Amino acid sequence: FLVPLFSGREAETTQRGFEHIRRMKSQRMITRRTCSSVTAPRITTHYTIRPRDKDPRWEGVEMERFADQADVVIVGGGPAGLSAAIRLKQLANEHQKELRVCLVEKAPQMGAHTLSGACLEPSALTELFPDWKERGAPLNTPVTEDVFNIFTKNHRIPVPILPGLPMQNHGNYLVRLGNFVRWLGEQAEELGVELYPGYAAAEVLFHEDGSVKGVATNDVGIAKDGSPKDVFERGMELHAKVTLFGEGCHGHLAKQLYKQFNLRENCEPQTYAIGLKELWMIDEKKWKPGRTEHSVGWPLDRHTYGGSFLYHLNEGEPLVALGFVVGLDYTNPYLSPFREFQRWKHHPFVAATLEGGQRIAYGARALNEGGFQSIPKLTFPGGLLIGCSPGFMNVPKIKGTHTAMKSGILAAEAIFPKVTAEEADSETAGLHVPEYAESLKSSWVWKELHSVRNIRPSFHNPLGLYGGMIYTGIFYWILRGKEPWTLKHRGLDAHQLKPAKECTPIEYPKPDGKISFDLLSSVALSGTNHEGDQPPHLTLKDDSVPVARNLAVYDGPEQRFCPAGVYEYVPVETGDGMRLQINAQNCVHCKTCDIKDPSQNINWVVPEGGGGPAYNGM
Repeated sequence: FLVPLFSGREAETTQRGFEHIRRMKSQRMITRRTCSSVTAPRITTHYTIRPRDKDPRWEGVEMERFADQADVVIVGGGPAGLSAAIRLKQLANEHQKELRVCLVEKAPQMGAHTLSGACLEPSALTELFPDWKERGAPLNTPVTEDVFNIFTKNHRIPVPILPGLPMQNHGNYLVRLGNFVRWLGEQAEELGVELYPGYAAAEVLFHEDGSVKGVATNDVGIAKDGSPKDVFERGMELHAKVTLFGEGCHGHLAKQLYKQFNLRENCEPQTYAIGLKELWMIDEKKWKPGRTEHSVGWPLDRHTYGGSFLYHLNEGEPLVALGFVVGLDYTNPYLSPFREFQRWKHHPFVAATLEGGQRIAYGARALNEGGFQSIPKLTFPGGLLIGCSPGFMNVPKIKGTHTAMKSGILAAEAIFPKVTAEEADSETAGLHVPEYAESLKSSWVWKELHSVRNIRPSFHNPLGLYGGMIYTGIFYWILRGKEPWTLKHRGLDAHQLKPAKECTPIEYPKPDGKISFDLLSSVALSGTNHEGDQPPHLTLKDDSVPVARNLAVYDGPEQRFCPAGVYEYVPVETGDGMRLQINAQNCVHCKTCDIKDPSQNINWVVPEGGGGPAYNGM
């Protein structure tokens, strides 16, 4: 499986492939076999890698885009983006100002791509809508009981949740975040926000002076081979005085902005986890509305960061939301977060709740875990970053909705005076609003994230999980995070994998179809759908890298870290060797591949608007 791909048309092997084969032979890691000299076949057809101006098939195609002007454009219809939009319109109404606020969201309906645990801390919601209960916000399950355990394979060690520890959830609510986001969307529309679901922001636009001008939505009507269809339509440009980027974790436009404005110059690299979630209908006798259960330990070893949740929802029927989180700084390329999740459900303490129940939904999403150390510069000429895009999640709490909403509120309050001023005070065509970062640093968000800044990186010690728990007990519970030092992260998650030869393959049990399940039947429950005849939005910078490096050195880890079966290595149709197959139609938009790829060769870009998962209140 370590030989290069065959194209059937070309007869050269890349220099990288030759060097790799020689290296692997010297390490005696491949068997003697017949190899042909060929280059990798084309996998990526997306215009971001294969420019249209060099493609004769695009000659004569009309490429002009219609442009529209707003005061504020918001990218992303999650809690942060909607909170910003709502607060802007509240301020406009209070001050009797005309203000056009446009929000674009890649999901076909508000909340359709939203996935979280979720245990919601209502502080920011109360600031936004003090009367949220009267407005019918779907917060139906106040937390009534907290349980925390350390799991061994067959037993559990109860851990008391002392007052002040991050896992104490008194006053919080168990919610289906997609339903909550849909409700926020309704409040925004009532206030006059223009919502455009099904329109994915694909490109950042710039003024001649380098400031952000707005965004362009994605083109539609492009065939899988990258050629224009008869129904091709150019995307639309949305220009604004200031653009808010609230794409969520690892936003693809935010990645461009980091480079364009060097926003990560003075912070540590962002680190991540993957969270996998299921909804179950269980036996009513086992249902305990308001109960939260968290665990660490088995099936992960002490050097792999992760944990679980199981929430008993009160939605009029015996529902539980359960999930598993794995830090993407894990080192063994054979680890499969999805299979670890399925194995965890067989723990006696978990299985007892699920036995006799029915799984009704599945999904996955990456989470920011870098915390305080990894927050980039938040403002730049013409725009700013809000929500989980820059990363405001409180990692030990496993909560980021309240901080994301607060960042949106503060952003709105900072930009409102400038966008409504008769004469804009700005040196650039796009307004620069550094006041947003200043107000954020003066808020409870900054204080909260600073206090827990060392809990996640404290995990990197010889005792792993247990050393981190000891650190938390001493320095957070006793000192409340006031220690005069700030620990560092290991670096990019993509750089943490060890070569396959240094690791032991993990033997996972077969799913039983009752408590644990296979990957494809799980993806089917996510409702994921993409137009089949479009260029894969999972692009490769170099089509030869997957086989020449990822498969050869790491045994193809993308086959295991993807929670949707998007990537698989299959035999080449003619000749000897393997090739990477990308099943982009399965993609649940979790971004894990973009984050964990050890070669940093995968670049996630938006598909045609409306494509992706269809989470029904996940």
